[in-house]
Amino acid sequence: MSGKQVLVLGSGMVARPCVEYLIRDPKNEVTVACRTLSAAQALVSGLTRTRAISLDVSSSKDLEQVAAYDLVISLVPYTYHAAVIKSAINGKTNVVTTSYVSPAMRELDDAVKEAGIVVLNEVGLDPGIDHLYAIKTIDEIHAKGGMVKQFYSYCGGLPAPECAGNPLGFKFSWSPRGALLAQRNSASYLFEGKQVDISAQDLMSASKPYFVNDRYSFVAYPNRNSVPFREFYNIPEAETVVRGSLRYEGNPEFVQALVDLGWLDSEEKDWLKAGLTWAQIQQKAIGAEDSTAGTLISRIKEICRFSSEAECDRIVSGLQWMGLLSSEQATVRGGNLLDTLCGQLEKLLNYQPGERDLVMLQHKFVVEWKDGKTDTLTSTLELLGDPKGYSAMAFSVGITCGIASQLLLDGCSALNTPGILAPYRKEMCDPIREIVEREGIKLVENVL
Repeated sequence: MSGKQVLVLGSGMVARPCVEYLIRDPKNEVTVACRTLSAAQALVSGLTRTRAISLDVSSSKDLEQVAAYDLVISLVPYTYHAAVIKSAINGKTNVVTTSYVSPAMRELDDAVKEAGIVVLNEVGLDPGIDHLYAIKTIDEIHAKGGMVKQFYSYCGGLPAPECAGNPLGFKFSWSPRGALLAQRNSASYLFEGKQVDISAQDLMSASKPYFVNDRYSFVAYPNRNSVPFREFYNIPEAETVVRGSLRYEGNPEFVQALVDLGWLDSEEKDWLKAGLTWAQIQQKAIGAEDSTAGTLISRIKEICRFSSEAECDRIVSGLQWMGLLSSEQATVRGGNLLDTLCGQLEKLLNYQPGERDLVMLQHKFVVEWKDGKTDTLTSTLELLGDPKGYSAMAFSVGITCGIASQLLLDGCSALNTPGILAPYRKEMCDPIREIVEREGIKLVENVL
């Protein structure tokens, strides 16, 4: 094999822009691997210096193939990354992922260093582009003698406003499961010097209106654990550090209702069998006396804590729109309520031809300068998808991953230190960010 050999694991939405970026360099030959060969073949269709293979990432035998490549880009679910890294250690193959560094990945740091390989993570959108610009602005503030007293970062992958007219105010460009479960995580952040912990049950009720500009009505809620980012971003002076997600107004309340009514339960139910109607499933899930619409709605009002009569009407109408109270026979998936709901949402809430998505990312820095003056700085990315091309999400994640991968292939000194890495330092972020900007992805910086 001549040139640089790159293996891309996974054939999801973000893989194609990543592969297209890599084959701009005539030295690169890219192999796309997926468990289903036809999916990998479809992804590389029409692209030069690419080939498709079948590979099952849950098979350690299949993963032995990683050793034959200079670089492996793992775009499969994060739970498989540790197994991929172990195979890469054996083959002394560098690794790139767009995922957060998990504890299972962190445990491999010593073995990775011993093998002399680089495992570069968090080079997508969020995490990824968010780091590149947070580090840039923080470094500039510190260089001028300022202190970052408060740091907020919110990101949302949403339908463009004209495509968001449904009860969830949301659409799914791939499986809804991950997106819905992300709204069921617990969260921790720093507020005025104290750690605030929010349980998974309370996450949606923690959402608050968040202003970016007049064109959007957003709400924001904290995402995962923001606390370590005071250290990661080198802002020990910060009293408030919050990283979170953006949704359109009304979404968290609807998701909370789905939680309260049992629809996000992933445990198998003995009673959940083919042949039931949606209304019968809802009756069983909430313990209603029968499956008539009136009885179900009365029971829903008992279970859900609606803030007003109008809110109750909105959510009940939304449940009816989704068919969850109907006498139509349900398609049961996975023997559980979550997967059964996801099957329904995939039909109702996928992007139609001509529709586009929106990526909105905003950092907000409250800065105290040496003279005691305080400023609020923002950097904002507003990126709309191309209905005839890539979604904003696929483009922003895929192109960033491709750029970081190419820098690694080119031997970029800032990315060449063996170990489990994430771009939290200026010298790592700058080279990636400069090329990301040339691709048309640039945050607009303002002083409020």
